[in-house]
Amino acid sequence: MPNSKSIVVLDGYTINPGDNPWTRLEEFGDCTIYDRTPPELKLERAAEADILLVSKVKLDEAALLALPKLKYISMLATGYNNVDVAAAGKLGIPVSNVPAYSTESVAQTAFALLLELSMQVGLHDAAVKEGEWVRCPDHSFWKTPLIELDGLTIGIVGYGAIGRAVARIAKAFGMNLIVYTPRIPLDSGAVPVRFVSLEELFASADVVSLHCPQTQDNAGFVNAGLLGKMKPAAYLLNLARGGLVDENDLANALRNGKIAGAGLDVVAQEPMLADNPLLTAPNCIITPHIAWASLAARRRLMEIVTANVAAFQAGAPINLVNGQYL
Repeated sequence: MPNSKSIVVLDGYTINPGDNPWTRLEEFGDCTIYDRTPPELKLERAAEADILLVSKVKLDEAALLALPKLKYISMLATGYNNVDVAAAGKLGIPVSNVPAYSTESVAQTAFALLLELSMQVGLHDAAVKEGEWVRCPDHSFWKTPLIELDGLTIGIVGYGAIGRAVARIAKAFGMNLIVYTPRIPLDSGAVPVRFVSLEELFASADVVSLHCPQTQDNAGFVNAGLLGKMKPAAYLLNLARGGLVDENDLANALRNGKIAGAGLDVVAQEPMLADNPLLTAPNCIITPHIAWASLAARRRLMEIVTANVAAFQAGAPINLVNGQYL
């Protein structure tokens, strides 16, 4: 049974900026919490760790080989692409992730973005506060076309927990649902959906919402070709990974009126770069990767991370993402 006592968190600030304490985790060992760790300090800070908790700090094979005391890694997220999990497994280091903690928050944010695109609430609020309603000769005015979701078709790419939550909410809005997933599940979930090819989904949907993981095979797959299949009145939502989208192609599609708008919570490089073409693209709403970050979701994340550590110390690690390599 593992008897690990030194726990190091390399980038904990976004999980606990002051409202989500590490109290329970601290019961399982001597905890050192770093808000952020630059690349040049990660090996120094992790050198004595038996257990390492990371979110965005990258641990490649060379870094793992330089940490001979390390016995276990738990991500502070669902995604684990920042850790070479195969190399960790070959070194006998289990790696766990935190699944399903943010499902409802991400689905909620998808519709926050979609409703902003369809109703432009922020634009109209600003117009009212600038005096346009006071000066208006009519009881009502609108600055953009207002789009009703009822009867529109949403195409969901990826049909895990988040995709299914989005489908459930979309059904409540009266939307029709089509889904693309590489492996069609035997159980399609609580609401009726129709599974289609990726090309048909992009061509048929009024809203395309991405909820799939990023892999080596699908990086940048939302490119000029797929965007060119979309309806001119359609919207693209991305709450998955920024690297799924070719950002230059999306910016061009927005500028040229190939699609009506985009709602993004992620970009390819985070923090966002000042020269990202989407910053100046029309009708492109961007939030700073907040869909996962509600307090309720972060509390669930903390509970699951703590359970991961407890299970490892009990000799039965859970939520493993590299079990096939151990």
